[in-house]
Amino acid sequence: MAEKLDAVDRRILQHLQRDGRMTNADVAAAVHVSPATCHRRTQRLFGDGYIRSVRAEIAPAKVDRGTLVIVGVVLDRSTPESFGDFENAIRKLPFVLDCHLVAGDFDFFLKIRVSDIADFNELHGRQLIALPGVRQTRTFFVMKEVIDNALLDF
Repeated sequence: MAEKLDAVDRRILQHLQRDGRMTNADVAAAVHVSPATCHRRTQRLFGDGYIRSVRAEIAPAKVDRGTLVIVGVVLDRSTPESFGDFENAIRKLPFVLDCHLVAGDFDFFLKIRVSDIADFNELHGRQLIALPGVRQTRTFFVMKEVIDNALLDF
């Protein structure tokens, strides 16, 4: 996909990635094109899937989700069916922010935000270990977020 982007497209994406609230006129001025050209290009970038969505980034602690937890999950079987069953079930859990199928000692890594350790303990005991095919979980409580949701470098 990236080979279809020219320098103007890249600059539009970079500006919107830094501040999704920029007006079309502000983006156009920043990348040195007319507002009509900028709007047309931005719409194409949305349509072609370069921009997946525009949304607000919420401060987790302000909404009582200040504890970040990474969970490694090992399934009891490594089959397409067991992966599919797990993936379908994990999508229904609103507290899971990210779920990644990985190679190595774990099958999946989950990124979860909760209010505190007790909140996680309750979710873990009631929902996570009850997911289809889960044999083992390993929990990592994040002590400090050094980099979180960094901008893509392209």
